[in-house]
Amino acid sequence: MTLNAHRNVPGEYKILFRYLKLFGLMTYIEGDADHGFTITIDGPTSLFKPSTRYGLAIAKLLPALLHVTKWSLTATLQTRDPYTGTTKTGRFSLNDHCGLVTHYPPGKTYDSMLEASFANRWDSLKTDWVLEREVDLIPLPGSVMIPDFRLVHPDGRTYLLEIVGYWHPAYLQRKFSQVRRSDCDNLILAISERLNLEKSGVRVKDLPTKIIWFKDKLSPKAVLEALD
Repeated sequence: MTLNAHRNVPGEYKILFRYLKLFGLMTYIEGDADHGFTITIDGPTSLFKPSTRYGLAIAKLLPALLHVTKWSLTATLQTRDPYTGTTKTGRFSLNDHCGLVTHYPPGKTYDSMLEASFANRWDSLKTDWVLEREVDLIPLPGSVMIPDFRLVHPDGRTYLLEIVGYWHPAYLQRKFSQVRRSDCDNLILAISERLNLEKSGVRVKDLPTKIIWFKDKLSPKAVLEALD
């Protein structure tokens, strides 16, 4: 299945990418926020064994796509006759003029209690640094990265903050691979010490970014120290 999202506001792209990650779909992404994105999604037959569950995950993505204003979709479908066992191939297409309305909410303000707690405690600090929620999209080869926060100073300095909390090793491998490919020199990674990275085989020593370690909660003061 191929999705084309054309010249939409960044917030709409973020909702779409968040659902792509939530449903665990295999994707290849090209483009940028200014011109639009082309998203290629592998189907269930790309797996070692065709999976109904994976097909349902693709179906669940469609209501998320309706949050995007300008889009089009094309897909190649395979159907099997349960009596003869023969397979037929067909084409399916849809676009933003379809008149469908999503039943999905536009998204929570924060993806986790960890992020919400950090943002609430940041508001109580006396600092010139302004904390903004998920502003920048960083295009990567075949993917896109959406840092959790952006920190902006009145003097023009800007940093991006990504909080890496409680995830499985395969996710962390992909996340840190994104960081290495991002070529982003103003990114700060806040990583939970509870992840036990050495045991999972995930390396962080060669990451081209500042790293902050935390246990249960990320301290706003620790982030300020990294900024200074």
